[in-house]
Amino acid sequence: METLIHEAYAAIPKHGPVVMFLAALLSCAGAPIPTSAMMLASGALIASGDMALATVFVATLVGAMIGDQIGFFAGRFGGAPLWERLRARPRLSAPLDRAAQELDKRAEIAVIISRFPLSAIGPSVNLVAGSTGVKWSRFTLGVAIGDTVWVVIYLVGGTYFADRVKALGTTMTSLLGAIAALAIAAALGHLIWRRRKG
Repeated sequence: METLIHEAYAAIPKHGPVVMFLAALLSCAGAPIPTSAMMLASGALIASGDMALATVFVATLVGAMIGDQIGFFAGRFGGAPLWERLRARPRLSAPLDRAAQELDKRAEIAVIISRFPLSAIGPSVNLVAGSTGVKWSRFTLGVAIGDTVWVVIYLVGGTYFADRVKALGTTMTSLLGAIAALAIAAALGHLIWRRRKG
């Protein structure tokens, strides 16, 4: 996988929009590809005049939205039976129901936040949203807004920080991973606390 990622970076100058489309699609569908860092690299190439911002933006955004839909429908058609099996366990039923209700109440906001700043948990949110029956229209609205913000911030960030793009990409990826891990830990802690309280 690491070799493939290096090859993808090397291909950005020649085939930028296609590479970014595929990277965004695969990462949003769940593959471990550093698309955020690749967008920063693309932004640096845009700043130097080697690629057009509009073309890369559209390609990346469309790829991300398709990848998100793949995850959502994987959850809708493959995750629902697993979700129901988990709910059948007495200890998990109530916490899972509460989590699903909270996601349903705030579906658009949850999806937007999982695109940016918590992009590391985006693929998981796609699966859970599909598995728990979140309306497709609400999920898609959140994806459209969240993915747009995500792509704009990283591409534009890459154009402004072109001379430091590699270091910035590593820092942002590490920071977002840490934020995502803290968010997951907090959510699990809250569910355990609620379960013990109830």
